[in-house]
Amino acid sequence: MTILVSILGLALLMVIHEAGHLIAARAFGMRVIRFSIGFGPALWRHQPRGSDTIYQVALIPFLAYVQIAGMNPLEEVDPDDKGSYANASLLGRISAIVAGPLANYLFASVFFFVAFLIGGEATKVQVMKDGAAERAGLQNGDKVLSIDGTKIDRWEQIPELVLPRANQKMTVVVQRGSEQKSIELTPEPKAKGGGGQIGVRPVSAVPALGVKEAAIESVIHPAKVVEALVVGLGRMITGREKPEVSGPVGIVRETSRAAEQGAAEYLFLLGLLSAYLGGFNLLPFPALDGGRLMFLSYEAVTRRRPNAKIEAHVHAVGLLMLLALIAVVSVFDIRGR
Repeated sequence: MTILVSILGLALLMVIHEAGHLIAARAFGMRVIRFSIGFGPALWRHQPRGSDTIYQVALIPFLAYVQIAGMNPLEEVDPDDKGSYANASLLGRISAIVAGPLANYLFASVFFFVAFLIGGEATKVQVMKDGAAERAGLQNGDKVLSIDGTKIDRWEQIPELVLPRANQKMTVVVQRGSEQKSIELTPEPKAKGGGGQIGVRPVSAVPALGVKEAAIESVIHPAKVVEALVVGLGRMITGREKPEVSGPVGIVRETSRAAEQGAAEYLFLLGLLSAYLGGFNLLPFPALDGGRLMFLSYEAVTRRRPNAKIEAHVHAVGLLMLLALIAVVSVFDIRGR
């Protein structure tokens, strides 16, 4: 079930991306021929009455695309066809390309906002090795209910109660499945200044926030994701950081784990992936939206269109490189790296 939920979540990110392209294209009068989730033979298709667009779900579920009339550089275009991408204004074509990544970026804020409103199980713990908690018998996933009779409602209460109790025995009541267990342990003086530590950390990194705080964080987090993407790529290019890439299999696996932890973690990860997808697609690499923007930028500067054959071949090579990378990384993901 969690695998199915993760796949549906990733499909939603693709739908959001392509919907951005579709909406912008239509806003500038372009004709959208096909809206496809996946590649290959269509498993399901539908064309609304009076619409030029065929909506379909294809056999190969990875990636998605919107087919806009006249977008292929090698496509023959009627100069009088007002619905063709090729005949649209430069502003219209740039908008149609940018709208996909922008949709992902904006929807990342929606995912983050809901995740912060829900909040994760902050009082469920992950037990660290060789700590007082592990020796006393606490287990991963235990939910701390009280410490020495003080009810625990938020994670911050745990260090507040533990820090001043170094080398002093305390009673921790936890929920484990359907049972409550009372466990005695003694914090160790391992914190700064000799403060007490028991060796646990929260399972969830998604705090429950109020509406105002959640709104602020939901605006900040997508920008942080894109910043981390750019900085990480810079470090990899300069050799200061080892490349770490996950393919569809690895992403589904991580999304499934987040879904198992709860709705907040699942939505938070979708927010991360949506912001990352928006930023990644704007990279100036052939076949990506950023690659198409390079050619549009050339047109904006020189006031003339690039050679159609060169543009088509560059995008084709870029697409093959991306598909090859996805295939190689997926093999490593299946083998468990």
